[in-house]
Amino acid sequence: MEKPDNVADNPGILPYGSNIGAPAIRTENIQAWKEPRIKNVNKQFEDRFNNLKKEYEKLIEEYKWNELVYKAKFNFEPVIGQIYHLYYSNNGDIFLSLIEPNQWNKEHIGSFSYNHDNKWDKI
Repeated sequence: MEKPDNVADNPGILPYGSNIGAPAIRTENIQAWKEPRIKNVNKQFEDRFNNLKKEYEKLIEEYKWNELVYKAKFNFEPVIGQIYHLYYSNNGDIFLSLIEPNQWNKEHIGSFSYNHDNKWDKI
């Protein structure tokens, strides 16, 4: 048997009215619910972005220092855990040395520790 389009099979379990006499479906204003949640989520994104930005900037700085140390002149194999010092020579070249800055009069760039990852950590 064919039924009309406006008749539901199980009207009692529908989440909305199924006949013309049913109350109108109106959406509630949920803006008050949304606003604080949007602000909260946006704050979370902003905090995460700022943390990633700081981490990225730190990574770039580490990369630049490592590049500078590896481009420097040195005639020895670095020992893990040892502290080395980076200097400008009289002719402007950069070199790595074990001699501490207070032991001679060279322009000191920075001090670095060589680690097990073959990375130079600025001290």
